[in-house]
Amino acid sequence: MKVDNGSDSRSTSPYGEPSAVDTVPRGWSAWFGGPNTTVGPRITPRVIVPVSGDTPEDSDSAMNSDAILEKQLAQEAGSAIQYRTCSWQKTAALLFSEYICLAIMSFPWSYSILGLVPGVILTIVQALLVLYTSLILWQFCLRHPEVRDVCDIGQMLFWNKKWAWWFTAVMFVLNNTFIQGLHVLTGAKYVNTLIGGETDAISCQTVSIGLIVAIISWIASLPRTFSVLSHLGTGSAVFTFVSVLLAVIFAAIESHPAGYSAEAVTDPSTGKVMPSGAPIVTAIPLVTTTFVSGLNAFLNISYTLIGQITLPSFIAEMKEPKDFPKALWACTIAEIIVFTIVGATVYAYTGNQYMTSPAFGSLQPIYKKVAFSFMVPTIIFLGVLYASVSARFVFLRIFHNSRHKNENTIVGWATWAGILLVTWLLAFVIANSIPFFSSLLSLLSSLFDSFFGFIFWGVAYFRMRKADGAVSLLRDRTFRGWFEGILNIIIILTGLFFLTAGTYATIQGIIDEYEAGTVGRPFSCASNGI
Repeated sequence: MKVDNGSDSRSTSPYGEPSAVDTVPRGWSAWFGGPNTTVGPRITPRVIVPVSGDTPEDSDSAMNSDAILEKQLAQEAGSAIQYRTCSWQKTAALLFSEYICLAIMSFPWSYSILGLVPGVILTIVQALLVLYTSLILWQFCLRHPEVRDVCDIGQMLFWNKKWAWWFTAVMFVLNNTFIQGLHVLTGAKYVNTLIGGETDAISCQTVSIGLIVAIISWIASLPRTFSVLSHLGTGSAVFTFVSVLLAVIFAAIESHPAGYSAEAVTDPSTGKVMPSGAPIVTAIPLVTTTFVSGLNAFLNISYTLIGQITLPSFIAEMKEPKDFPKALWACTIAEIIVFTIVGATVYAYTGNQYMTSPAFGSLQPIYKKVAFSFMVPTIIFLGVLYASVSARFVFLRIFHNSRHKNENTIVGWATWAGILLVTWLLAFVIANSIPFFSSLLSLLSSLFDSFFGFIFWGVAYFRMRKADGAVSLLRDRTFRGWFEGILNIIIILTGLFFLTAGTYATIQGIIDEYEAGTVGRPFSCASNGI
């Protein structure tokens, strides 16, 4: 069956869609979306997760993307719980809340390791690379609007193999749960910073606070749609912006960074010489910067910028997915401005020797507590966002063809709450098992972002070009074809580098921290305040 996409005498691909000449996105719509965006052919002839109520015939590739999207919207009309309700503005709010987050305060530390100039350049390059791969992801989702998350994409990319779905699913849930754990850890770190002091083994304050943070986050995770969470996300992004703005201002106006000493002093308990003198700021890396420390610093930057793992879930709840690039561009521009200014300014006033991660710890006590306090909504919300993505992934598969998906039933809500509870309990365990901030960021980046930030989207590019009828390096002889083909090979190789060398550097960095005694032990009762 040939699908009519408003064309007349054009050639078609094997799946009944227009051929490569017409389907490869060109011009402004390929970069900025909008109603005139061209949707290319599917890379697989069948829908992996059929739309509720589909017959086998409906699931065939004869249904084009617009027809699948229209059917989804029609089936949800009148339901108590509707999922495709997000405008591009609401989606932008979700993106802002995901990217404008606590991890921004790791940028000054990264710049202190990499040097100011390489740090800023790597930030801009990585942001533009994430923008490009996110546009590839968006084009893929337009072709396959039935996908609900990155796991569906994983199976499609690797030739519809079931092992690919399970592999992606495990990585997907682990990534999200680790991020939840990071926010449980940070919540405990904030409370300990605020109240100060050490705790005894009986009360075990740090572990207890982490459990309380996990419970509060579980309750905040209960809303079932992203449309509801987008309102919370807007507030979260505003509070984060205020927090980092205060951190920059305080770093500039305080007389000295925390821990400042005019002359070198030896710590009597450890025998180590404490940092001293005016802050040292370098344009290039110090000679003492090692491969391990430099790569870990870059992985910290990459973690903050890479967020494609949630994008398929966001796109799956948009009323008009063709508008997604508007939200993406708005967020990317804000990222580059905020990340570089915050990282460079705080580093310039703090220097190499007084730097901490997160950089709140480099501020004087009163300034640190005030700036860190404005980050609390984000500490809770961003963990909530990733918990919701994971729970939605499980929930929609349990109740795919059930009324519990779209109606307010006791079974539906109890299952939703139960799934969330499990993810937050696992997050609590992770937070207490890997109780250090920067190394946990690097671990997340090397293990998961290698796939979800690079490898998947390089493969997606070539799969889509093949479906269009022209693999760029072989048949598309244009400059753009050659350039994008080579670029996506580099993207795949970068992902493999993250996975191998990045994981090695992260693990070695953790070992070094343990040997130096600069991090706490698992399930330690000692305060982890900064």
